[in-house]
Amino acid sequence: MRAVVFAYHDVGVDCLKALLAAGIQVDLVVTHEDDPNENVWFGSVSKLCAEKHIPYVTPSAPELPSLIAQLQMLHPDYIFSFYYRNMIPAEILACAKIAALNMHGSLLPKYRGRAPVNWAILHGETKTGATLHVMEMKPDAGDIVGQAEVDIGPDETATEVFTKVSQAAVKVMNTVLPQLIQGNVPRKANPLSQGSYFGGRKPADGQIRWGQTALEVHNLVRAVAPPYPGAFTDWQGQTMIVARSSLTGPFPDKLDLGACGIQVVDNRVFGICGDHTVIEILEWFPAKTH
Repeated sequence: MRAVVFAYHDVGVDCLKALLAAGIQVDLVVTHEDDPNENVWFGSVSKLCAEKHIPYVTPSAPELPSLIAQLQMLHPDYIFSFYYRNMIPAEILACAKIAALNMHGSLLPKYRGRAPVNWAILHGETKTGATLHVMEMKPDAGDIVGQAEVDIGPDETATEVFTKVSQAAVKVMNTVLPQLIQGNVPRKANPLSQGSYFGGRKPADGQIRWGQTALEVHNLVRAVAPPYPGAFTDWQGQTMIVARSSLTGPFPDKLDLGACGIQVVDNRVFGICGDHTVIEILEWFPAKTH
């Protein structure tokens, strides 16, 4: 079995390793140049390719059509996409003899689209996972091939959950690879009407709105905690990144629950929220100014 793989991030590294371990021949990897403006805290697909002597390229999104002729010549059995960030043109997907498959970081059909782990935490989900599905032109819409679930703890950050999702992605691959190697693609419906689609997130979306409930603020802090850009608030004329928070208390009696925003009592930092509930800020620091 031969494959062409579009991959990035930890999921890209881990799933590519799973393919190699299963004996699939990877003829080409398409990955991204690291963005100098991004905090790159995850594994490098290009580094793995260099170590394993796998040919790889790093085209920009507009350059992807230039790969079509090369892929038609390679004529792979499968095309895999593991956390590759650009939409892959239909002409490329059509180069796969058996199927083009994508690994998505949610329990489809929930949280289709961008930043699925961050959105799941933001919405207070207690479970998420990884789903391998057939690629169609509509994002994350094809039949489900394999799925594995992980728990989200009440204080876990996006990075901690993403580690679990990466492990779940490998579990999915190891479960379905024996069938894929036989040329069989197990498929079940991906009922989009039961799910949801979300777009990307920008650093500005991390602004804390103290009119929300303490639970909503806590979920935002977890969802965008560093190494993501972080939730932020203004305090004494300075923008502060809130890296870690707690809802558990006990909280001091001196807090004024009628005044939304930051209150400092006994060298502890608290946020008073819109429903007169309290969140404790366990770690915060001044935002970097560019």
